[in-house]
Amino acid sequence: MKLKLEPIARQLGIESILKKYPYEISGGQKQRVAVARALITHPDLILADEPTGALDSKSTEELLRLFSKINENNQTILMVTHSIKAASHAQRVLFIKDGVVFHQIYRGDKSMDEMYQNISDTLTVLATGGARNE
Repeated sequence: MKLKLEPIARQLGIESILKKYPYEISGGQKQRVAVARALITHPDLILADEPTGALDSKSTEELLRLFSKINENNQTILMVTHSIKAASHAQRVLFIKDGVVFHQIYRGDKSMDEMYQNISDTLTVLATGGARNE
């Protein structure tokens, strides 16, 4: 297990806190430790509820790059987020309104900037109560 932990801890920038108690580390560090715990067993499915919520921008970018790499290795990531930036890294984005899938976007060959814009446009439609027919 220790051999698996070292590269994950390095990628998440938590090597220096591995021997600390939870009360000795920050909220962002706790969040990165939780990610490490989720990844260490190499699960087929990773459930991530607002994984970037307590992270600074550098840690957020590193985590999203790590998730992309993990996804390329055939691990599925189901991420709940309110962050357009985080969602723009995904291969598929579902929008849920009143408990029903309202719309979805597939990345295909879209760039991250194009995904960001598509997500932003959809959120605007959701916020204004409009209908989406795509």
